Amino acid sequence: MKDMMKILQQAQEMQGRMAKLQEDLQNMTLTGTAGGGMVTADVNGQGVVKRIKIDPSVVNPADTEMLEDLVSVAVADAQRKATERQQQEMGALAGGLNLPFKLPGL
Repeated sequence: MKDMMKILQQAQEMQGRMAKLQEDLQNMTLTGTAGGGMVTADVNGQGVVKRIKIDPSVVNPADTEMLEDLVSVAVADAQRKATERQQQEMGALAGGLNLPFKLPGL
């Protein structure tokens, strides 16, 4: 019974740390780039786009397709970084648990 109480206590602690982690992810900024930094995309740690910045030199009204591609690449790069950060943070959070069993996928 002592072990069960310890597990429940750890679960409550993890829930608190998880809420803090979600808040931290929401407040962080990760930047993706394309075109050698000519287009940048900022996302939060959850991958939500916060800002797109475009160097005026890549704005060519005759070739909007290239600009669209650069924006897509920058956003995808930033979101990939956000996903990697989420995985790192979740791994660190789960690694701090001292459970008597292994959680699936960790």
